[in-house]
Amino acid sequence: MKVLETDRLLLRRLSMEDAEFILKLVNEPSWLRFIGDKGVRNLDDARNYLLKGPLAMYSRFGFGLYHVALKDSGLPIGLCGLIQRDTLPDVDIGFAFFPGFWSQGYGYEAASAVLAYGARTFGLKRIVAITSLDNHSSIKLLERLGLTFERLITLSEGGETLRLFARGFAGGS
Repeated sequence: MKVLETDRLLLRRLSMEDAEFILKLVNEPSWLRFIGDKGVRNLDDARNYLLKGPLAMYSRFGFGLYHVALKDSGLPIGLCGLIQRDTLPDVDIGFAFFPGFWSQGYGYEAASAVLAYGARTFGLKRIVAITSLDNHSSIKLLERLGLTFERLITLSEGGETLRLFARGFAGGS
């Protein structure tokens, strides 16, 4: 189901048919380094990830991570969307792209559309984002999108220290 269209991209809901794409993306070295190992090793794991992650979030909140593809060819290039984590009070924006599509404006294009969609469709007044301390590319993109650094956080006891960025006002989700 198509959710958003930009000049160069199509964003749609993920489906169980995206298991192969998910398997490849979540095992990219950049995903493993900056997002973490999701334990997805085969197509069954990928289907389980889809079922318990994005598909469950669509059912529960009406939004989630979206499949991002080039409009002209349909080639999948990554994920971008809204996430409601149990460990954060605000909705956050997340994105991950295959390295071959970095530094071409696709992340900005997809994330800008998702931010506008979150405000327009779900009335979100505040959207946050989290990054690893050394994920300089994502930090640069978040700042370009108008999110500003607020503080360092951990999502779980003993977990990795992350940077929290936000756009909007507190208490506005």
